[in-house]
Amino acid sequence: MTEKEKQLHEAAYEAVEKNKSTVEGDPYRQAYHLMPPAGLLNDPNGWIQWKGTYHMFFQWNPFSPDHTHKFWGHFTSDDLIEWKEEPIALAPSEWYEKNGCYSGSAIELDDKLALIYTGNVKDENNNREAYQCVAASEDGVHFEKQGPVVDTLPEGYTADFRDPKVWKENGRYYFVIGAKTTEKKGQVLLYRSDDFKKWELVGPLAGSGLNGLGPFGYMWECPDLFSLNEKEVLIVSPQGLEKQGRHFENTYQAGYFLGNADLEKASYSHGEFRELDQGFEFYAPQTTVDKEGRRILFGWMGVPDSDEEFQPTVGHQWIHCLTIPRIITVDGDKIRQEPAKELENLRVEEALELRVDTAKGAEVVITEASEMVIDTAQAEDLYLTFRNEASFFYDASEKLVTFTRPRFRDGEIETRQCHLDTLERLHIFMDYSSLEIFMNNGETVMTSRFFPNPADNTVEISGNAGSITWKSWELK
Repeated sequence: MTEKEKQLHEAAYEAVEKNKSTVEGDPYRQAYHLMPPAGLLNDPNGWIQWKGTYHMFFQWNPFSPDHTHKFWGHFTSDDLIEWKEEPIALAPSEWYEKNGCYSGSAIELDDKLALIYTGNVKDENNNREAYQCVAASEDGVHFEKQGPVVDTLPEGYTADFRDPKVWKENGRYYFVIGAKTTEKKGQVLLYRSDDFKKWELVGPLAGSGLNGLGPFGYMWECPDLFSLNEKEVLIVSPQGLEKQGRHFENTYQAGYFLGNADLEKASYSHGEFRELDQGFEFYAPQTTVDKEGRRILFGWMGVPDSDEEFQPTVGHQWIHCLTIPRIITVDGDKIRQEPAKELENLRVEEALELRVDTAKGAEVVITEASEMVIDTAQAEDLYLTFRNEASFFYDASEKLVTFTRPRFRDGEIETRQCHLDTLERLHIFMDYSSLEIFMNNGETVMTSRFFPNPADNTVEISGNAGSITWKSWELK
């Protein structure tokens, strides 16, 4: 560790210790979601299972709940339930990353755990440079930086060139990376290497104006390309999409294409773009494959430039969390997301089981950190209110889901909606300040932060006809 790195690590942990009591005193700290010990968390990075251990790195500003600094924090787990905070993995100590260790990914390389990430550099006039950098570790905890492996921008692209997602296939290494053209078109580029040291640009793989896609945003962030069920899935977070009816309602989006990729030619024929989450907070997801062959996704439960400064946790010197781990599969022309089976081990008591006549309604008292499974097949319209703060409504005649909560900025009610042919089942994970609602075994998902009265732990149920069966568990 260099002297500069040591100084940055010490300063970060001093800030964490200084704010510890303020952070821990917040009633909106989560029970089972990954959060920063203090400051700001955003993109999940370097998500991998290495030598049997899950490693989750994350963008982190340890000093304050804003985006002024970018370190890589680090958690590990053996079971996706119990997580251990590890020492800082990356601090912006070198010339090629002095304004931030931006997002990236991880891979096993020569029996080591290797990280590839974007080093962000700005001059006195705020002009940006971007370097794709490597760091490696023998123990999975302490990382030695090896410097840039891609230090030039491809012709026709700006320095908004970041977030490499790496993998190995047929004896070669590849990464996809988010980019912006000089004409302000968001794209994903494909690179390859035989030795992980010398990388060559294969070409643009997808993006605005490519593969039959028209104008589609000015920047594509956090790409992730992988094969699943004989399809190539490209997950990406485009910026600059205009709202289209009930689609693209957040400031920025996160979604996917399904198609067929040719890595030799950097070509990708694909279908339409679909959002992964129809709720309020979901961005920059990243996936990995574990030893069981499952493709596991985590997302950031936040969106850039979206009233972050008005979230009440800011006053307690922290902000944001990650989603629960989701297992993703391809079902026809869509992706399904379902909570990882391991989450059942969070349950600390026997299920509360009820049958509710929705026309009569009911109020259920549960804990702030709870899991709910609701069979809705025998109900028509269904209305749920969570802790008198957020609501979920399914209108069977309109085949429409409406999800509401108070806006952080001013308390006005804001809404997200999506089409759903039928509502058969709800699987809901509620934490002290979040909701993740999975419909019909992950056909559709809605994710949200919300900040109810800490003393309120009720769920109200109503509707016009029919009944539901309800199961819920307190979660540790």
